[in-house]
Amino acid sequence: MDGTLDHQSGITTPRRCPRGVPLAGLALVSALLLSGCGGGTSPAGSSPAPESALQTAPDSARVDLEVPTFSDPTNITNPLFPISGLTQVVQVGSDADGTLRQEVTLLAETKTIDWDGQQIDTLVSQFAAYGDGRVLEVARDFFAQADDGSVWYFGEDVENYVDGVLDNTAGTWLAGKDGPPGMIMPADPQVGDVYRPENIPGLVFEEVVVKAVDETVEGPQGQITGALLIEEHPMDGATEDKIFAPGYGEFMARVLSEDELVNVSLGVPVDAVPGGQSAEVDQLSAATADIYTAAGAQDWTAVTALASSVQTIWTSYRANGVPPLTAEGVDGAVEALMTAADTQQTAPTQQAANNLAYLVTDLQLRHEPPATVNLGRMDVLARQVIVDAAAEQAGFLTGDATHLEALWARTAHSVAGGAASGIDGALRNLRAAAESADYTATAGAAQALRQALTGL
Repeated sequence: MDGTLDHQSGITTPRRCPRGVPLAGLALVSALLLSGCGGGTSPAGSSPAPESALQTAPDSARVDLEVPTFSDPTNITNPLFPISGLTQVVQVGSDADGTLRQEVTLLAETKTIDWDGQQIDTLVSQFAAYGDGRVLEVARDFFAQADDGSVWYFGEDVENYVDGVLDNTAGTWLAGKDGPPGMIMPADPQVGDVYRPENIPGLVFEEVVVKAVDETVEGPQGQITGALLIEEHPMDGATEDKIFAPGYGEFMARVLSEDELVNVSLGVPVDAVPGGQSAEVDQLSAATADIYTAAGAQDWTAVTALASSVQTIWTSYRANGVPPLTAEGVDGAVEALMTAADTQQTAPTQQAANNLAYLVTDLQLRHEPPATVNLGRMDVLARQVIVDAAAEQAGFLTGDATHLEALWARTAHSVAGGAASGIDGALRNLRAAAESADYTATAGAAQALRQALTGL
């Protein structure tokens, strides 16, 4: 796909298919597979495999059988799973159905979980997945680091969506309630190590085998040393290859049987650019908003001039170095915007402007805090609501509402009381109107949300 969609498809954002830099990532994994594969009470237990067809490793190969202790659990310093210092990661890719995008964000909260007679504070990370720009999953994941430096997975709250509507919560589990926590990253992984990030037979199960360590991979800014390659065997039997890289955590995920590949396009703070806001990125953001407005007014002279300015600004900014996958996405979106503008049709042009605007927020992420960027994404999504309301796409509208709520959950802590109340109210009204398929009211609520976001 070229990174653009028609107005009925939504903002193009390359599902949790895998959670998971270059588009050459597929070749990279193949190369690593060829070159790099050369006691106490168990917190995870030695439970039998949940499905008889799944072959599991013997306990003698496992490194997750000692009971972990947690003295400072929210200080996660493991370089291969550095969640406490990694504020947001964007992952992009594709599967057989289209483009995938995943946003992983550290939330400004902790969750205390009772397990094995202990109360353990965990960090909370939000995982949001989109297929062809439409929400597929929103989850809250809970992590803690043990005293030996290993990182443990304490559960997740999962919401899975189909056509914008909550379909199920499959995959939800909580340590202490449903079973034990699972090791998600050893302190010092070695080739042949086996561990189980999820180990509640019949509910969730994954067994991991370390295939290579100390590998070098291509990242958003060049080579990264010390990467880890694993092979993951989940309950459904679909083997998944993953790379974890220092500074990023999960870096690449591939499921061959599903034709799925997702790579990190950028993460902050590791890919942040010093010096604060970028005038060129701000200009790109403003131009896409102006194109949206001009297309709505059918002012095609203004649209043409603005689209031309977008090309010029992007060419200048790109010349200073942009992470490859991020640049590739913007390249395609700029080209699609020029094509849409030439049609002089409102809906396709507004959609193309929204597609580009959302990708421009990834550029902003290099210069500004994630909370600020998420507010910008909310404004883009509010514009998308108006496009979807005009097209009378009820399912898309409920999905838009979910997407907006996920963005707000990452961001509300950064907004003061009165302004936060205004956004809360606008989101409630938007959700109610979307669920009742009241297109006029939904568009009105989206416009009210845009006004509430003004100045933030």
